[in-house]
Amino acid sequence: MRAKEIRQAYLDFFRNKDHAIIPRANLVPKEDPTTLFTGSGMQPLITYLLGAPHPEGKRLADSQTCFRAEDIDQVGDLRHTTFFEMLGNWSLGDYFKEEQLCWLFEFLINILKLDPNKIYATIFKGSQDLAIPMDLESKKALEAIYASYNVQPDFELFNESNYKLSRITAYDEKRCWWSRSGPPEAMPIGEPGGPDSEVFYLFENITHDSSYGKDCHPHCPCGRFVEIGNSVFMQFIKTENGFESLPVPNVDFGGGLERLEMAANNEPDVFKTSLLMSLIEKITSLTSKSYEEFSRPIRIIADHVRAVVFLACDGVVPSNTAQGYVMRRFIRRSIRQGIYLGIQNGLLETLAPVVIKSYEGFYQELDSNSDVILEVLTREEAIFRKTLDRGVREFKKLAKDYLDGKAIFTLFDTYGFPPELSEEEAKSHDIKIDPNWRQDFETLMNEQKQRSKTATKGVFKGGLADHSEQTTKLHTATHLLYKALRIVLGDHVIQRGSNITPERLRFDFSHPQKLTPEELSRVEEIVNENIKKDWPMSYREMTPEQAFKEGALGAFGDRYGDIVKVYTAGDPDGEWFSKEICGGPHVAHTGVLGKFKIIKEESSSAGVRRIKAILVDE
Repeated sequence: MRAKEIRQAYLDFFRNKDHAIIPRANLVPKEDPTTLFTGSGMQPLITYLLGAPHPEGKRLADSQTCFRAEDIDQVGDLRHTTFFEMLGNWSLGDYFKEEQLCWLFEFLINILKLDPNKIYATIFKGSQDLAIPMDLESKKALEAIYASYNVQPDFELFNESNYKLSRITAYDEKRCWWSRSGPPEAMPIGEPGGPDSEVFYLFENITHDSSYGKDCHPHCPCGRFVEIGNSVFMQFIKTENGFESLPVPNVDFGGGLERLEMAANNEPDVFKTSLLMSLIEKITSLTSKSYEEFSRPIRIIADHVRAVVFLACDGVVPSNTAQGYVMRRFIRRSIRQGIYLGIQNGLLETLAPVVIKSYEGFYQELDSNSDVILEVLTREEAIFRKTLDRGVREFKKLAKDYLDGKAIFTLFDTYGFPPELSEEEAKSHDIKIDPNWRQDFETLMNEQKQRSKTATKGVFKGGLADHSEQTTKLHTATHLLYKALRIVLGDHVIQRGSNITPERLRFDFSHPQKLTPEELSRVEEIVNENIKKDWPMSYREMTPEQAFKEGALGAFGDRYGDIVKVYTAGDPDGEWFSKEICGGPHVAHTGVLGKFKIIKEESSSAGVRRIKAILVDE
């Protein structure tokens, strides 16, 4: 089965189990302050997993696009990608462990036709220190499931020094526990979490690498086992007295689409799955390089190009901050690898359409935004190639007689000049190279990676920092700001991102030039006029089509479900100022906001402006 067939089969399977199929969320999270990107299928549903009712009901399923920039250094092996699809299903206080695990195995074995003898499962072994018991419900359910497929359900507690491979393995909270904060000891008071049960597929043609430990086990990183799904059972909440049961437990399942295709075809290389193989074939045809001989650079190009196509579709543009910084790094890294393989021009222009065609028929937004995607990517490639040209000129200055690790790093970091090109240039000009240059280069690179990680962890957070009163006020003010900007500047203004803390709001929007003082003053004036009008804030649930028909605003790149919440400042059936598709929260009346004041207006990236504003007491 190919990925598109697996995706459709999964959604049909859970639709037949009375699940509402919801659309994917944007790769830039709107309401999650913990990360720059949507990195898991459950992330957009946190609000509902914490108790808020979902407009589509208690049973949900989807295929969510995910992006994990922190995995960049692992791309190049058999199974790591930074961009992937996560098939998910959720029970919001409806079914629980037995139904979830039975349905999962039914899908894997009856629909995907996986050999049950190659499927291994894990459970949480419990913690005496935390007074959390072993997950015996999942153990019992799994034993019955394996027995029904005539597979011996042997069970073992994982022990690093002496482990016997078993069908069901119990791990501690470092591996089989989920919360937003990590293991139980890291969870704050009031945080929910719970045990999880993972499912792994065994690739018998992979030999265990003893450098990872004497005994191979499902969590061994040697590549024999690949996780294809994880059922999280959110059933506890941390209190001052320890962990107590939640009154209404939830199920959160996620299974990687590409990894499920690997298992369905017994193929241990994720890059030989259908959504990536078309890219691999195009790259090898462009370069006349074999995949087997040049697998690492070809994999990096394929992964990175697919990622930036979806980022561009979801409204991200290359820049030197936040999501744009990560996107720029991915684009430049793919171009560097392309140069190494001999592609001198048009890498993104050639490969982006291959990505778009791979998802034809499902993610329609790729096709409808194809012109924007190609314009964003080709413009950035042109900018970077000019930078590379400057690098050639700078090379001549830095390496007159001798080339060391520091010079090679400067050429790489500042001008995007790959180390391999520096070596080639030096050899062609008979310039001596420091024999220890790699050691110095790697030291400087590691320092740069640490700086990059700092830039992507918490410095530029998206969405709402919390649901405090002041953050809620600023969130409501953002709706008024959005409408005011469209009044002053025009209907081309589209939201491109927001970040709201208790101290200030930050709003990114499409506009080609700096705002004049007069325009900023008028925007402020309109917002404050509508604060004083003390509009009531309320919401209604409706279809996206009805929302847009009524004049509601949305964000570029967002894909909406069958039912959305539309918040109105004013009377939805009478006089109103603002209508916007949004999940909340908001104040009851705009009059409580105080005075709106813009403190900064600046460029966020090409064609995108950024406003920072505060609320002060009058």
